[in-house]
Amino acid sequence: MTALEGELRAAVRGDVGFGALDRALVTMDASNYRRVPWGVVAPWDAEDVAGVLEVCRERGVPVVARGGGTSIAGQATGTGVVLDFTRHMNRLVGLDPEARTAVVQPGLVLDRLQEAAAPHGLRFGPDPSTHSRCTLGGMIGNNSCGSHSVAWGTTADSVRELAVLTARGERLRLGRDWAGAPDGLRALAEGELARLRTGFPDLPRRISGYALDALLPERGADVARSFCGSEGTLGVLTEAVVRLVEAPRARALAVLAYADESAAAEAAAGLLPFGPLTVEGMAADLVPSAADLPRGGAWLFVETGGESQAEARARAEAIVRAADVLDARVVTDAAGQRALWRIREDASGTATRMPDGTEAWPGWEDCAVPPARLGAYLRDFRSLLAAHGLRGTPYGHFGDGCIHVRVDFDLLTRAGVARFRRFSEELAELVVAYGGSLSGEHGDGQARAELLPRMYGPELVGLFERAKAVWDPDDLLNPGMLVRPAPLDSGLRFAVLPREPVDVAFGYPADGGDFTAAVRRCVGVAKCRTASVSGPAVMCPSFRATGAEEHSTRGRARLLHEMLAGEVVTDGWRSTEVRDALDLCLSCKGCRSDCPVGVDMATYKAEFLHHHYAGRRRPAAHHAMGRLPVWLRAVAVTRTAPLVNALAGTRPLAALAKRLGGIAPERELPRVARRTFSRWWERRRGAARGRDGAGDLIVLWPDTFTEHLSPSVGRAAVRVLEAAGLRVALPPTVHLRKPPVGDGRAVALDPLSLVRGRGRVCCGLTYVSTGQLDRARAVLRRTLDLMEPVLETDAPVVVLEPSCAAALRTDAPELLHDDPRAARLAAKVLTFAEVLERHAPGWTPPRVDRPVAGQTHCHQHAVLGDAADRRLRAAASLSGELSGGCCGLAGNFGFEKGHYEVSVACAEDQLLPSVRDAPDGTVVLADGFSCRTQLEQLAGVRGRHLAEVLEEALDASPPADDTADTT
Repeated sequence: MTALEGELRAAVRGDVGFGALDRALVTMDASNYRRVPWGVVAPWDAEDVAGVLEVCRERGVPVVARGGGTSIAGQATGTGVVLDFTRHMNRLVGLDPEARTAVVQPGLVLDRLQEAAAPHGLRFGPDPSTHSRCTLGGMIGNNSCGSHSVAWGTTADSVRELAVLTARGERLRLGRDWAGAPDGLRALAEGELARLRTGFPDLPRRISGYALDALLPERGADVARSFCGSEGTLGVLTEAVVRLVEAPRARALAVLAYADESAAAEAAAGLLPFGPLTVEGMAADLVPSAADLPRGGAWLFVETGGESQAEARARAEAIVRAADVLDARVVTDAAGQRALWRIREDASGTATRMPDGTEAWPGWEDCAVPPARLGAYLRDFRSLLAAHGLRGTPYGHFGDGCIHVRVDFDLLTRAGVARFRRFSEELAELVVAYGGSLSGEHGDGQARAELLPRMYGPELVGLFERAKAVWDPDDLLNPGMLVRPAPLDSGLRFAVLPREPVDVAFGYPADGGDFTAAVRRCVGVAKCRTASVSGPAVMCPSFRATGAEEHSTRGRARLLHEMLAGEVVTDGWRSTEVRDALDLCLSCKGCRSDCPVGVDMATYKAEFLHHHYAGRRRPAAHHAMGRLPVWLRAVAVTRTAPLVNALAGTRPLAALAKRLGGIAPERELPRVARRTFSRWWERRRGAARGRDGAGDLIVLWPDTFTEHLSPSVGRAAVRVLEAAGLRVALPPTVHLRKPPVGDGRAVALDPLSLVRGRGRVCCGLTYVSTGQLDRARAVLRRTLDLMEPVLETDAPVVVLEPSCAAALRTDAPELLHDDPRAARLAAKVLTFAEVLERHAPGWTPPRVDRPVAGQTHCHQHAVLGDAADRRLRAAASLSGELSGGCCGLAGNFGFEKGHYEVSVACAEDQLLPSVRDAPDGTVVLADGFSCRTQLEQLAGVRGRHLAEVLEEALDASPPADDTADTT
């Protein structure tokens, strides 16, 4: 392998990687299969591709072309050299609006082509649900389709010319009339014209096998079209000329509700004469309960287009009138349509979990039958599932007769794998009986190629093998796919994982306490590889900053999978490859909500760091920032904040402190408050006991940031909460032996007694984010001891810092899964907006009448939700929307040495542009201390907590003792 690596480095200008990291990242795609390559090459250009093929041909090493790695049948994995086109060969070479064509490289992501074509009123027709990360090369290799195929066909329908290199180094330009055909192909086809005319089922989504019927003279002898869907087994694509279509000026979406998916499927074919752009179907199993859909058990998403909004709506309403539905809704606003389409696009991930949490897998993901027979096929499909004791939720392209489904196969035991095989064989027979195709979109790969003789018969499959020999006589290109395939039940990616439970700290309640099952959650659909996000989405900021697979959620999950397997990554929890990949994870928790399967990389990172540094010296930053509550409490007790601030303001001393603490030299050290929030509270309550109202009692959590760094947020919150008629108390600081009386609304929590004593509550966030989980557990148990009196009341716990609220809601009960008090505390945690909405519903906030800019805190988006905040802002006449993404500071992340550039890049993704573009008079909202710090240090802008904005708008003057906190 070392000699091969050296020869490749000498032959190409691009990247050559034979290390554990490079190989581990591409062992899997989005399928059930795993193949370990020798190495990975990211070619710079076609000359590099030719160089790789020459070296590999001389050594007999297989070559596999890979795009976005979202293939579901296993064809994007390989045992030789993997070509990664996404790094360098990812350009849009040219776009001709007059000819309506584009010239693209194979690694170009579809959305980049769509963005370039949109200003000309054009688009590429096919659009798989992975459009934000799938590549044109992968789409051509699989002959991808997408939701708009009823209007614009498959990728093969949109291909004009293809530049291809064969395994033997021949450069071909494929097109119509035998253009670019390798020697022997024409003779092969012309000798089998009868078989080519009769051997292929006639249906819109026939993707299985080689498209040799495209070589028929009546079909233009189109070599380029016949190459589409060959899954990298015939040649390596280096450039493509593709056709663009005119995009409708306006669109409307008719959402049609039916009793079940069979009823929806039977109705789909009848809508095709109306000329819709899409006819997509899905059942209630895949729809979030909060989804705004008409009543029913299954839905068709039927999109229409027009020159005007009125025309598009009229076409949608005509479809509604013609359809026999339970209920219907027509959506014309772009935001509403995007929200509904997001439900459909996330189904490929959502479907990987049954309603009870059972895992479900691809493998029979996209069979297709004639659309008119889809309803009957679905009923038989359901019966076959039941006969095998399996479950699955069909969805997909009902207008084309193509069904996607994830099935709860047991792929971990021999018996389960055997049932997987039996079901696959019987389903293949069922599909063929309906005149269908084993693949209607994602290709055959390893999942279905073994069963192609059942669809085509042995003679036609033999013709496929002869065609493969014409193109690739040495069988170097993606061997084991399509012809002479590997068995469909071999090489399963689960086989290498440990069977015994892995000893871990977190409870992983959604995965039955099994860390291996948590890692298995990532099925590779790669939503985390999206280069840009819209709306409130967060995931994955480090990938958007670096563009590197190892810094995506999927890449990190793949490395953890290989760490558990122990074949490629061999050092287990001590792995430097995994450590380095996780190093740029911001622990934003965006993947917890944005990943369709709920991967929680922040938790996995904390778990890994806990084991990685067990019994070893930790980085200085883990001590400096992981133990931040300890250091800040010491400053408060000794009342040395003025001295600490003065030292931090002295450059040489600050530089020394940052160097010793592992802090980025580019960062300014935050100033510590001269008077903590709790000290202000004690003085204020002692001076004015009569402030208590008759409203509900709420317990305000003095998080580390509010307590020591931003007391103004706490003061503002107290004033607003009291203005709303609520009674405010702080948590106990001593462990009370007896619980309070009654429900805590009378005399249970005396405000003065609650701030004096020996202990302080803490959510443990800084310890969790640095993987100091033993310390985090100890801190949380002490906190629960202190909070026991509060847990006996019905008083909510209001947490102003979103990251701390998220830690109490999720990290605490998952880390202390053996302590029921943690779950009880988590259930009490409310945000500032939530407590006002639930406990002061009659209160009207002051009118601010200003626009807002800024960013929804990533933990609030991922864990807490911001619906109450949106309603509170609207009630206060704060107009506008906050951006998504992550601020990039993310607690300790942006302060750590080596993270500054990525931290800034994350801020530049959405936060800083939204603030720069804001009009004069805009209120910059930032509920998180990290967000406010990032804004101040990078943009010179003061962000404010919503509580501060509302306090400023209150009619009453601030208390006289609200003096400045910092030097």
